[in-house]
Amino acid sequence: MLKSIINFLRRLFFKKNKVRIGFFGATNVGKTTLANRISMDLTGQIVGNVSPIPHETRTVQIKNNVELKSGPYSLVMNILDMPGIAVKVDYRDFMEYGLSKKEAQQRAKEATRGIIEAIKTLDEIDAALIIMDATEEPYNQINVTLIGNLEAKNIPFIIVANKIDLPDANPQKIRDTFPNYPIVEVSAATGQNIEMLYDELAVQFL
Repeated sequence: MLKSIINFLRRLFFKKNKVRIGFFGATNVGKTTLANRISMDLTGQIVGNVSPIPHETRTVQIKNNVELKSGPYSLVMNILDMPGIAVKVDYRDFMEYGLSKKEAQQRAKEATRGIIEAIKTLDEIDAALIIMDATEEPYNQINVTLIGNLEAKNIPFIIVANKIDLPDANPQKIRDTFPNYPIVEVSAATGQNIEMLYDELAVQFL
């Protein structure tokens, strides 16, 4: 209850015309797919390219002036799609996807810079989505560290349990692991439950 009151007062007294929303999470959890889904729905344009190869997004990608209308109100978002965060980057992992050693080493360098950039951007956002893969174990160093940093900075956030269209998805495990935070279950790939996410964005960030 206290957290809800703090967030309400923060929005009341520090409300901005535009909200900078960072999309954070580990690699290949669907951050760019979700950013593209939202941007396509609301602007008709994508934010960035997606790939099965980890660290396809290696620099912050920004889509400005994405307007979400909710009744008589509107939320104007600047979407910041972050590079995936990882505890280590090994160029040899990229070679498994067919990249040459030179290409893999370059990608690893760029990925490492991207992780640093994503972490620094925590100081530049007004709100965040933490995207988690509902087929993976949610309690890990990346998710716990992200939540801890956002709480320490008093930045409101929503957890997005993504990939619920996959047969081995278990979004309830995310709810059980993080019961004290707003969670929305979606499939960024198919658009399933995306309207529920829009409703939550309006509730949390308007």
